[in-house]
Amino acid sequence: MSQTNPAKITLGDKTVDLPVMKGTLGPDVVDIRKLYAETDAFTYDPGFTSTASCESKITFIDGDKGVLLHRGYPIGQLAEQSSFLETCYLLLHGELPTAAEFEPFETSITRHTMLHEQFDRFFSGFRRDAHPMAIMTGAVGALSAFYHDSLDIHDLKQREISAHRLIAKMPTIAARAYKYSVGQPFVHPRNNLSYSENFLRMCFAVPAEDYVANPILTKAMDRIFILHADHEQNASTSTVRLAGSSGANPFACIAAGIACLWGPSHGGANEEALNMLKEIGTPERIPEFIEGVKARKYKLMGFGHRVYKNYDPRATVMKQSADEVLEAVGDKNDPLFQVAKELEQIALKDEFFIERKLYPNVDFYSGITLSAMGFPTTMFTVLFALARTVGWIAQWKEMIEDPGQKIGRPRQLYTGSGPRDYVPVSQRG
Repeated sequence: MSQTNPAKITLGDKTVDLPVMKGTLGPDVVDIRKLYAETDAFTYDPGFTSTASCESKITFIDGDKGVLLHRGYPIGQLAEQSSFLETCYLLLHGELPTAAEFEPFETSITRHTMLHEQFDRFFSGFRRDAHPMAIMTGAVGALSAFYHDSLDIHDLKQREISAHRLIAKMPTIAARAYKYSVGQPFVHPRNNLSYSENFLRMCFAVPAEDYVANPILTKAMDRIFILHADHEQNASTSTVRLAGSSGANPFACIAAGIACLWGPSHGGANEEALNMLKEIGTPERIPEFIEGVKARKYKLMGFGHRVYKNYDPRATVMKQSADEVLEAVGDKNDPLFQVAKELEQIALKDEFFIERKLYPNVDFYSGITLSAMGFPTTMFTVLFALARTVGWIAQWKEMIEDPGQKIGRPRQLYTGSGPRDYVPVSQRG
């Protein structure tokens, strides 16, 4: 990180020089840390859309160019050539592993997939119709009550154990949340299966017959996990960092991230996109729907992004996976997929959407893909949380190891009442 000529801000009769920091990629950043001390003024930035809340080496996004890099590697290359566990290692350690480094890492994750026997009783405390995300939030927070031997955030080894436990146990918890909601018995993980194959088996195997993995679905699941592994300082990641800045244990921090992800504007977008496609129903109804969007009667879900002002690089891979999955399960002519492809083509050529830079995002095709794989819409955000866990942990780990880390404390623009005296209730008019 280097510095360029300082920026100058004048407030009244005071002029202050503020350092301008330059990262490896991306826009310059004005360091305003001393602004309040020197001018008695704050900055105002609702949503923190123009504020860098931290320094990070994990993920870089260029929304205008449609670029997403993990530790410098393009997301498309990782999704096509890597595996989810290898991507996990990359996010946690900064480099792709050698064969000698990956083997013990993979073994450690595999050996931590089991849950404490008493933990299974935790699920029976929920109603059968509880939303799986509600179960996930409670269950992940409860991990700290079962694995208190790795809660010292200042101990490097304990941080590593907690990281491995979270990555390993999240699929088991997610699968149990699903099985519980449909009234089926829990399926235990197997050490001879890959990460994604294990998860699919725990979700869809039943005692009445042997589970046979479909390699196309396993590959698609692994790709989906990679595509959702991290996405810079979004709402849930910022929540994890903010919770972690207080010294909270990693299980509590990840539970906070899951709670934030549950919001429909964040993790629930793929469910909204699928519901929109179901509402359209057939390709013939697309022109009518497009006109409704232009008249602001409907929202075009799965298009546009808070960051990307170009084609979401994850959407390209997701579209390919959707095609492969639908062919594998015999739904190549699925009407929802036909609606999605036609809607995409029309929107990409329509000046209304081009001017507003409304390109397809990863949610547009992920809902169709997950539905074709057999997941109900209530599980979509759960799968997002499962995949994003490694990103949250990597961001939390980076924050904990930053010597300049401070507890988060945003400021505010106060517009309430000024000072006033208390009046007894008997004297209030």
